[in-house]
Amino acid sequence: MRGRARGRTLGLALMVAGSLILSACGGGGGGSQDQGGNGGGGGQETKVRVGLVYDVGGRGDQSFNDMAYAGLEKAIQEFGDKVEAQDAEPDAGGQNREDLLRTFADQGYDLVIGVGFLFTDAITAVAKEYPEVKFAIVDSCPEEPLDNVACLTFKEHEGSFLVGAAAALKTQTGTIGFVGGMKTPLIERFEAGYRAGAKYINPDIKVLSDYAGTTGEAFNNPTKGRELALAQIQQGADVIYHAAGGTGKGVFEAVKQQGKLAIGVDADQSLTAPDYADVILTSMVKRVDVAVYDVIRSVVEDNFKAGLHAYGLKEDGVGYAVNDKNRSLIEDITAQLDELKEKIISGEIQVPETPGDV
Repeated sequence: MRGRARGRTLGLALMVAGSLILSACGGGGGGSQDQGGNGGGGGQETKVRVGLVYDVGGRGDQSFNDMAYAGLEKAIQEFGDKVEAQDAEPDAGGQNREDLLRTFADQGYDLVIGVGFLFTDAITAVAKEYPEVKFAIVDSCPEEPLDNVACLTFKEHEGSFLVGAAAALKTQTGTIGFVGGMKTPLIERFEAGYRAGAKYINPDIKVLSDYAGTTGEAFNNPTKGRELALAQIQQGADVIYHAAGGTGKGVFEAVKQQGKLAIGVDADQSLTAPDYADVILTSMVKRVDVAVYDVIRSVVEDNFKAGLHAYGLKEDGVGYAVNDKNRSLIEDITAQLDELKEKIISGEIQVPETPGDV
């Protein structure tokens, strides 16, 4: 299937002659909202139409894409009478990202969101073609500033520093691991922060690092994730952090099989991947849900701002997860982690963004 779309609050996706057609229908009356502001002839308020396109792995990755969906759902729940939303997934290789964005824009959606840095070129091209449509991209920004594109970025290295410290405080072997998805500067920021946090606690700690690939498919390959994690465990790693999207499922499987500890990413994965909750020490929470919700709200409230929006520890955009499922694993070190968090926020600790700087 070339693409998969889901309607939220009234969406419908049809596959016609090999091309994706997206349509959103109005509640009760079955007709779409009048885009001219006439309320469909019945005095009904025109809704803000939001289209969200996931990256490879789509809904159900228990991580990055699911966090974006959570932000979309929150906006629908809070602005239900003002928002009409629809989400879509690209094909397995993600080659039709641009097609999906363009379909939403062509159908007059007010805000179109691309989830992930792999949308950079596609967002740039489509945003230029549709200057009247607002766009948002998670984890990236076009090289040239565009007046209709909001860039929702995160300081992944800051949150990763904290879970790196947690790994160093919990390891029994003095060796920990990192499994990344696609090897890019973005994912290397996760590794850099993780290494820095671990070495802040123990300068002599050994940090193993592997990446699942160099294309987008590296975020949706659990078999590869399991293979890499098992290899690290054989080399002595007893805590492994993944920043690999759906590939991380394989990391969790390997860690549970071998009786080690894992660190999740983006979502609190002890909650989103409950089958592995007993081995997930914590997760580096990246609040994609907050960023997606914020940009939708800005359009609803007519105060959309293009350009860079950065979410770090200070903005509560990243952090580490603690809940009833993992509290017994991590509660003895939370005071130390919180102290490190404050030092990063104050600037006392400067977290590097590239592994070579650690």
